Amino acid sequence: MEFESKVISREIQQMLYDTKKTIGTAESCTGGRIAEVIIAVPGASNYFKGGIIAYSNDVKEKLLGVDHKVIEAQTAVCEEVARQMAVGLCETLGCDYVISITGVAGPGGGTPEVPVGTIWIGYGAKDDIRTFQLTEDHGRDLNLNFATNKALRLFLEYLQANAPERQPSNQVEK
Repeated sequence: MEFESKVISREIQQMLYDTKKTIGTAESCTGGRIAEVIIAVPGASNYFKGGIIAYSNDVKEKLLGVDHKVIEAQTAVCEEVARQMAVGLCETLGCDYVISITGVAGPGGGTPEVPVGTIWIGYGAKDDIRTFQLTEDHGRDLNLNFATNKALRLFLEYLQANAPERQPSNQVEK
């Protein structure tokens, strides 16, 4: 695990802990890497609800509620699937926030329409899912590392801009 991921995860941990909010992950191409980084921080059980590795379209549809028609029309690697994965996970796990990811990490699996390196990230709250697209291919390992870090960074920035008022854990509640 990269140092950058650990630093970002620690910041996410502090914000979620201080606001008493929870997160879950719905991952396809990263296969659980985002969840791994989140739970690497001690105390993750206080804010991490869980994750679903939805590598197959069948799992995306059955566990996350992704519409089969969207996958047929646009493929599983599109903005709408990332959005539906995120919303579906919030509903399934009852978490406050979510990170979802679907893409083609490579080296194979790409098409002219969806080339290797195309990765969609969804993040935010159930009623406020943001998306971001990666499009560059740097080889499978770098694609996965970059996508994991980018997803965590985007989510941290979202939290910093949108999280409710923090109550630092060292304050005494009245």
